[in-house]
Order: sequence, then C-alpha cells, then structure tokens
Amino acid sequence: MPASISPAAGAMRLVAGTAAYAAVLFVVAGTVAWPAAWAYLVTITAVMIVYGVVVVRLHPDLIEERRNPPAGAKSWDRPFVVIVGLVGPAAFLLLSGLDHRFRWSAPSPPWLQAAGVVGVAAGGMLANWAVAANRFFSSVVRIQRDRGHQVIDAGPYRYIRHPGYAGSMLNMVGVSFALGSRVALVVAVLLCLVLAVRTALEDRTLHDELDGYAEYARRVRFRLIPGLW
Repeated sequence: MPASISPAAGAMRLVAGTAAYAAVLFVVAGTVAWPAAWAYLVTITAVMIVYGVVVVRLHPDLIEERRNPPAGAKSWDRPFVVIVGLVGPAAFLLLSGLDHRFRWSAPSPPWLQAAGVVGVAAGGMLANWAVAANRFFSSVVRIQRDRGHQVIDAGPYRYIRHPGYAGSMLNMVGVSFALGSRVALVVAVLLCLVLAVRTALEDRTLHDELDGYAEYARRVRFRLIPGLW
C-alpha cells in the first residue's frame, strides 16, 4: 500500500478484505445465519477502520514501513511473522467455521459470547492506541535507524512495554469466546505463547540495540501484564 493511497482506495480495500474474510468464514461454517459471527465481523471492521484512520492521519510513513520494511529485520523474527500474520489467522478462520458447522464445542451462553466481542473490541482499542502513540510500530522486529527510531513512553507505553502484543492477545482470546469455539481457544492460547516468546526476544533486542530503552525498562517494569510480567 503506497503512502499516497487515497482514503477512498483504502476504504475499498478494507471493504474487500472484510468481505473476503466473511465469505470464507461463512462458507466453511455452511451458513450465514450465525449472529455471533456477524457481531464479531462488525466489531473487527470497526477496529480496522479506526486503525486506518490513525495511520493515515498520524503516521502516513508507517504504511510503507509495515508493508515493505527495509533490510534490517531480525532473521529470527521471520517464523513469528508467518505464524502470527498468516498461519494463526487462517487457523482461527477455518477451525471456528468448522467448529460451528460440526458442533465440536458445546453451545456457549450469550453472555460469554458478548464478553468475547467486548474482548475483541478492547484488544483492538489497545492495539490502536499503541499505534497512535508509536510511529515506529513496524510489522517486523528491527531497529529503524533510517526513521530515527527512539524510545516511546507515551500512551499505553507508560504502563507496559509492548501494548500492541497485549492487545493482540486479548483480541485472539476474545474471538474464540465470541464465536463460541473451544477449538479456536486452544489456537488462541498457543498463539499467545508464541507472542510471549516474540515479546521476550524483541524486548532483549531493544535492550541491546535501542538507545535509552534499558532506562525506560527500569521505569516501566512490565512487558505485557501490569503487576505480572
């Protein structure tokens, strides 16, 4: 997505992407009569709209960085990018749809599914807040010296060091409850463990290579969960 993309073009891509995602989910599920899935899709679409507005208005240069990051990404991060960016979402989509079709999971109470939708929204809001505060919010782990990389301690970074990952974890767990899929919940837990490992590795990279990060880490002690880790 070039940095010069128009709002209309961005909106069209968002609509097309959401429609394709919804189509696959409903085809796999074998029905469109799935209110929980519609609630989830509306919620995640709203999250993505906010994300697009934040990036275009606040950090337009981040668009190209996230789509085509220059050389310098850590080689150890490549498997994490594939797992979190491709394998994980595909597994969620397929397993959730199949679970709904074949009734692998026991029916979830409406309040639990509603709580899942709230979790999706809250996780998306936290991640978007992190993007708004951090113009270096890349899709890969690298020290962005070409963009003047520096420590960010505003917004949610005042409380935890990796709020984007925390938001993603909350979102993934929320999806599994929103769609009533225990199978998807297993995938969510596994992906959360993968993200925790990536968080630790990225945190060590920032400690070693980003000026001022060690001092910031002494002030903001927790990586993902305040009071815990």
